[in-house]
Amino acid sequence: MSSLDFRGTLLTAIVIAAVSCSLSPAGKHATLEENRNVASDFTLTDARGATAKLSDYKGRVVLLNFWATWCGPCKIEIPWFIEFEKIYKNRGFAVLGISMDDGGWKAVKPFIEQKAVNYRVMVGDDNVARLYGGVESLPSTFLIGREGKVASAHVGLATRSDYEREILRLLGDKRAGAP
Repeated sequence: MSSLDFRGTLLTAIVIAAVSCSLSPAGKHATLEENRNVASDFTLTDARGATAKLSDYKGRVVLLNFWATWCGPCKIEIPWFIEFEKIYKNRGFAVLGISMDDGGWKAVKPFIEQKAVNYRVMVGDDNVARLYGGVESLPSTFLIGREGKVASAHVGLATRSDYEREILRLLGDKRAGAP
């Protein structure tokens, strides 16, 4: 293989990794309006050692994000989620982050401290990933309505405006075209 072929192969690999941390299609988005499913409850431990359950957030709009410290697209989204938590928290909104890092808290705690993550973060496992369809790609993000049903799912990097529009709609904000 020539150095030019190698560089082309390397560039292609970098582009694929930048869009999604998997081999799944990047930016895949599914809206589950007609056949919305109840979001599966889970119990995990957060960064402070407290028990965290999805059911603790019943009545709130939840952005549930599966991510990892090594995932490039995840690093792009996290600042958006920090801002969403600041802006919408008092309107019944919460961000929950589930890290899928193999290194567990040893990898995650320094990362969330460095990034000043202001929302609840837990370390997940295969069991919780299975509850959400296997979570084969990172980031994978689920927006859950106040009634506890999955309203939409994003696999790979989505846009900030897509997330914000959906959050506003679920919060009942008329600017998002909500009734």
